[in-house]
Amino acid sequence: MAALLERDSSNASSMAAAEITQLKGVLEATSATPTDEQLRQQESALIRLGEIYREQQNAVELSNVITSSRSLMSTSAKAKTAKLIRNLIDLFDDIKDSREIQLKCLLDNISWAKSEKRVFLRQSLEIRLAGLYYDSNQHKEALELLDNLLKELKKLDDKIILTQVHTLESKIYYSTANYVKSKAALTSARTAANAIYCPPILQAQLDLQSGILHANDKDWKTAFSYFFETLEAFSSQDDSKAVSALKYMLLCKIMLNLSDDVDSIIQNKMSQRYAGANVEAMKAVAQAHKNRSLTDFEKALKEYKQELSADPIIKSHLSSLYDTLLESNLLKIIEPYSKVEIDYVASLLSQPINAIEAKLSQMILDKVFYGIIDQGNNCLIVFDPPYQDHLYDATLNTLGNVTQVVNGLFEKTASLQSV
Repeated sequence: MAALLERDSSNASSMAAAEITQLKGVLEATSATPTDEQLRQQESALIRLGEIYREQQNAVELSNVITSSRSLMSTSAKAKTAKLIRNLIDLFDDIKDSREIQLKCLLDNISWAKSEKRVFLRQSLEIRLAGLYYDSNQHKEALELLDNLLKELKKLDDKIILTQVHTLESKIYYSTANYVKSKAALTSARTAANAIYCPPILQAQLDLQSGILHANDKDWKTAFSYFFETLEAFSSQDDSKAVSALKYMLLCKIMLNLSDDVDSIIQNKMSQRYAGANVEAMKAVAQAHKNRSLTDFEKALKEYKQELSADPIIKSHLSSLYDTLLESNLLKIIEPYSKVEIDYVASLLSQPINAIEAKLSQMILDKVFYGIIDQGNNCLIVFDPPYQDHLYDATLNTLGNVTQVVNGLFEKTASLQSV
């Protein structure tokens, strides 16, 4: 069996090598005045060659193909060349660990587009470059690039590209925790999108960012509706981001304390298309939240670390959920006691003593409950909530009113005496 698999692999490699040689032959067969048919064949050859290198995970050769396409398509229309180069660059998305090569390729093609005065191509490549900076957490470089782009685009008044740039700008500001500017950028994106027909994928990206910002404001119901719209749009276009939208929908239900709704959403026909580790991870979190079990919650975080911790949005909200869950468990445990050992509380929750002590201190400072930590005896002393007697306030108000009446009488007496 091993020999058979090795032979099949060898045959596939030799067939790919033969096809590459054939395609390169088509590309090298150039003439001074190529016909439309020859240009079409060369375009098809370039795309197919790029696809082969994508399948082979060969980012270097794909970069070389993109560079060679510039000279081959120099006689073509600018719009056609721009589309071809963008399609070839998109192939990098499926090649692992190709970010550095893609970055060099983009910078090289942007320089070429500037020298050839291909404004539309340069702008689309710069948007792609800003997105790459964003994925690499180079937020400063991305914002500087977008600022220059926006100055140009506002003069051209290209609504589609403006919508794309403002949406990306909103994402970058959100990543830097500048939520005010993130909302402002999203508003600008929606204003530009409302003036034109917005493609479904771009509209879905707008809805996704709107849902993320509403979730950040703890407006989970509105966020859920945006994520639902996003899921429908991405599903209709078979976009891989649909899984993220589904995860965010489930997160909203968990944060709303509606963990029972998670199963019904997962069993939905549209959601079943994306069944897998991501959905199972959210299901495990929902079950742990429903049971108010910190142990199950931590188990889910460890078991589905890639699915839960790799997404910064899911990670931040789950951290908040963990704190809420820990608080509710602590309040439940200390409720019957006026004095309880911290070691005992930590053992019940299977948590480190230092972590429990720090959390109890925070809760006391936030006035979640009243008490003090006796570090000498390593115990928590819980006080009854202070009772406020409103009699004193009422008495002070009455005396204040009497004072006003007496002052008024003195003023009237004085005025009568003067008459």
